[in-house]
Amino acid sequence: MKVAGFIKTSLLDWDGSISATVYLSGCNLRCPFCHNPELIGGSEEENMIEWETVETYLKENKGFLDGVVVSGGEPTLDPELYPILKAIKSLGLKVKLDTNGTNPDTLDDLIGAGLVDFVAMDVKAPLDERYDQLCGVPGQAEDVERSIQLVLDSGVDHEFRTTVVPIYLKQSDIVDIAKSLTGAKRYVLQQFRPKVTLDSNLGALDPLPVSELKRMADAAGRHVRSVRLRGA
Repeated sequence: MKVAGFIKTSLLDWDGSISATVYLSGCNLRCPFCHNPELIGGSEEENMIEWETVETYLKENKGFLDGVVVSGGEPTLDPELYPILKAIKSLGLKVKLDTNGTNPDTLDDLIGAGLVDFVAMDVKAPLDERYDQLCGVPGQAEDVERSIQLVLDSGVDHEFRTTVVPIYLKQSDIVDIAKSLTGAKRYVLQQFRPKVTLDSNLGALDPLPVSELKRMADAAGRHVRSVRLRGA
């Protein structure tokens, strides 16, 4: 097994936890604002990290770490995901999975197998034609909707999150997303970061003022239990 990237210690990738972060390459979406565009098509073999290197570090530091964040790309596409999660759990570490929610069957299997302690799911736009337009690949909204519901029904700890890109999302869109998350424990609005994006034209785009993000959060908060801002 190999992974595309590895951060040994992070206080940012899992709120309230000291975690390591593993990045798997490959993604089925083409969101223009993606901040990990180098992972979309799959990493070059020579740039990959041997899993044994990661596992050795986790074994030596499992007393210090709370868990491991498995991110991407879209990790549910990687055939090595199952053995990676099993290896992490065998060390007594918790797992947070970052996902775009487009593979509900795989997500259901992982949760059912007890391999995931926390799911962080991106909900990129309202679950209609706006979703397909924004993610660059048609036919994804229905699977994302299924994934949302299975997370809510499973009882697994979770958050849903949306990156607020000014030219793509307005307050009414955020409210529509929040309505689809009724019952969710947490909804996070993430500030857009223009420095690294799949579409280089977005580099000239200014993020929204924090005051406007707060107004969006207040509006979304009428439909979900908790709304937070991140990166603002």
